[in-house]
Amino acid sequence: MTPIVGKMCKLGLWDESIPGIEFDENGVSNYAKMFQTLERAYPRGDAGKKEWENIVNKIKEEGKKKRYDCIIGISGGTDSSYLLHIAKEYKLRPLAVNIDNGYNSDIAMKNIEIMTKQLNMKYESYSINQQEINDLFRSYLLSCLPWIDMPSDIAIKSVLYKIAKREGVKYILRGNDFRSEGSQPKEWTYGDGKQLRAIHNKYGRVQLKTYLNLTLLSLFDYVVINKIKNIYPFYYIEYNKNKAQTFLKERYGWEYYGGHHYENIFTKFVLKYWLYEKFGIDKRKITYSAQIMSGEITKEYALEQISKKPYNEEEFEEMMNYVLKKLDITPKEFDKVMSAPNKSYRDYPSYNYLLTKIFKYGKPFLRFGLINKPQSLYQAEMRNYKL
Repeated sequence: MTPIVGKMCKLGLWDESIPGIEFDENGVSNYAKMFQTLERAYPRGDAGKKEWENIVNKIKEEGKKKRYDCIIGISGGTDSSYLLHIAKEYKLRPLAVNIDNGYNSDIAMKNIEIMTKQLNMKYESYSINQQEINDLFRSYLLSCLPWIDMPSDIAIKSVLYKIAKREGVKYILRGNDFRSEGSQPKEWTYGDGKQLRAIHNKYGRVQLKTYLNLTLLSLFDYVVINKIKNIYPFYYIEYNKNKAQTFLKERYGWEYYGGHHYENIFTKFVLKYWLYEKFGIDKRKITYSAQIMSGEITKEYALEQISKKPYNEEEFEEMMNYVLKKLDITPKEFDKVMSAPNKSYRDYPSYNYLLTKIFKYGKPFLRFGLINKPQSLYQAEMRNYKL
């Protein structure tokens, strides 16, 4: 597979394999310009620190009569682990929540235990019914959509909202960071609760009795009625993923797990093999582009990395056997799926049309759930294709 497809952005690795990309007369892509717009909207340094401290004060004030003043979803990965450290540093009182879909690596679970114990933080684990989540993963795989880890994403959001509502907490702290992760094309990652139901109705074999889906109605309840907001601390404060890993290792005895989101075995399978081999999608181009523009890595280093496959054959075989066994799919059935036509989120029912209208006409209402303008609005404004 060719590492770079067609024209490449002057400022990063964004190339013509990425949906909706356009270049100006200087060879700078709309993705790079969107990144620059986000940096201006969420400055770091003194301005970012001041904004973050204002948010911390709001969290403390609104949560002073509660057991906890915020919720943090934890995976054992770099971002959420360092976020726990930051919360402690600023004297916040979070409830740490792990959503266990049955694919968490041993290293990740050990990291969660290390961090919560040493920081003396309350920790709650929510286990998703294994039969149900495996049936959902199997259904998504048969759907031939790119982002088949959507059942995990939806469950994480749903559980965090549910627990925040239960505790009367108004703030969920998230470890996302556009500077180190980038912004993913909608064509690669879109999914919602309506689409999940449609895909499971078509391909599922197990009734969903306990899986916590996220419908528009439930989202309205959490965000508008209960006024639960999502906060992204790394948008404001200084954060470098590599330095954070070194710090966590030295300070807490934390252990690295091998790559972005690789703390979960199914997510690792999706990122390293499924997207790359079935769809020709190399998400490292997005991640590395953001890190190049943030000054974390050089373009030369990034080009060298994407010249290699994201997995090796030995690792692939072990990972594949594990996933297929859990999903009750034979190698022959999997080969059939791999050769089947690829699908888009547009091929299945979803909230997409309705959400497009909300983004277009209901921007003021979105502020119920966020402190600042959501990144998705910048994506919609900066990119020249429709939501």
